[in-house]
Amino acid sequence: MTSQCVIAIDAGTTGVRSRAVFTDNSPTVASYREFTQHYPQPGWVEHDANEIWAAVVETLNEVIDEVGRDRVAAIGITNQRETVLAWDRTTGTTFGTAIVWQDRRTANRCDELTAQGRLDMVRERTGLVLDPYFSGTKFEWLLQNRDIPADDKLALGTIDSWLIWNLTAGAVFATDVTNASRTMLCDIRTRTWDPELCEMLHVPMSALPEIVASSGRVGLTSAACGVPGGIPVSGVAGDQQAALFGQACVEPGMAKNTYGTGSFVLLNVGETCPPPTDGMLTTVAWTLADGTTHYALEGAIFVTGAAIQWLRDGLNIIDNAAEAGPLAESIDDTGGVYFVPALAGLGSPWWDPYARGTIVGITRGTGRAEIMRATVESMAHQTRDVVDAMVAASGTELKELRVDGGAAIMDLLCQIQSDQLGVDVLRPVDQETTALGAAFLAGLAEGVWATPAEVLAQWSLDARFTPADNRAACDVLHSQWLRAVERSKGWES
Repeated sequence: MTSQCVIAIDAGTTGVRSRAVFTDNSPTVASYREFTQHYPQPGWVEHDANEIWAAVVETLNEVIDEVGRDRVAAIGITNQRETVLAWDRTTGTTFGTAIVWQDRRTANRCDELTAQGRLDMVRERTGLVLDPYFSGTKFEWLLQNRDIPADDKLALGTIDSWLIWNLTAGAVFATDVTNASRTMLCDIRTRTWDPELCEMLHVPMSALPEIVASSGRVGLTSAACGVPGGIPVSGVAGDQQAALFGQACVEPGMAKNTYGTGSFVLLNVGETCPPPTDGMLTTVAWTLADGTTHYALEGAIFVTGAAIQWLRDGLNIIDNAAEAGPLAESIDDTGGVYFVPALAGLGSPWWDPYARGTIVGITRGTGRAEIMRATVESMAHQTRDVVDAMVAASGTELKELRVDGGAAIMDLLCQIQSDQLGVDVLRPVDQETTALGAAFLAGLAEGVWATPAEVLAQWSLDARFTPADNRAACDVLHSQWLRAVERSKGWES
């Protein structure tokens, strides 16, 4: 019998990848398209939502054509979180570009809200902090700075809601609970839009999508949108929550780190939403079709893989990202060079939107390799910063860290990470855990996999990295890193 598959649409920060996940572990079928990054002003980052949608149509159709429509049981969506856009629900016309999660234009507004004493309420209800990273102040900026009519036709949404709306030809306007929990407008305990938060940011609740479970049928694709019709869209999750599920971190105390454009450490804390934790975010990990909801502590690092992109595109230190690992491994140390890649401010645990990228320790002997190795080491140091804060705040000991994302392919990074944390680092065979999580959530809803245990049995180990014995040397390197961080903080304030 021909095996079924679930197609995951992974709409990331720099491109869209559609991928088929088969029930019998057949070789994957995938298609990828990059889309344009727009930087209209320093600190501003924008995307063309129509270009993202076009990339979805192209990649999804290519995968369906190759695997055959009859084998596709469902579609799962995972997406860059916090990126927002506005559009007309009757015509599909977008009101300008989407504002990307990396964008810092609302930093002053967040300062104003903090000065007004709003931080405690925001943290208690949303699990977030007042930072331009999150969607709420971006929505407010759109409404105040573009010619957007606040009528019953207006749609304000994150990328998942834009894709759902288009896939169903406008029949469904929804977002899942994980994406909603990142907007600064959602009460994460009730998992509903909060009227007081919406009023604070002047966001009309009528323009927001319905909040649905991460696993459960949302709607059916429509042939009118340019893809085959009648396919259930049954799984939706923000990229980091999807990766947590795809990494089999389904029990409290399990943690993962995804090294993508940024890096995100998530620790599953179970079904009880914890109180606000200094330096960390509290977020919804997922809600399944039966209503089971897990929460997670999260540390958000804004720039890791994006720093390698910058070295490639901005400084031309390498021609392609695959050169990063070999170049970094070509030397034994950085020669005292530290790179703090605060190219979009600093996230957890510092939350400093005014920090800027800093390279210190440069000498006449510094070259391409030293800067690249410092970039790789910065990924491990930033992750340690987050984990140290997470462990201190929660009292939960980290026993191991599961890793994925593009940079996790580098053995050097995984070993440095293990050395810095003092725990084993586990890399799975299939590192595209974001897509796997979206596919698993959709497949569970449609009975492709019967239980979470059946899904998670597919996780398999590729490599285990064990920490070096010399903790003192690792601590010295990290203390020097923290000195460099101090020099990057508050640069634009």
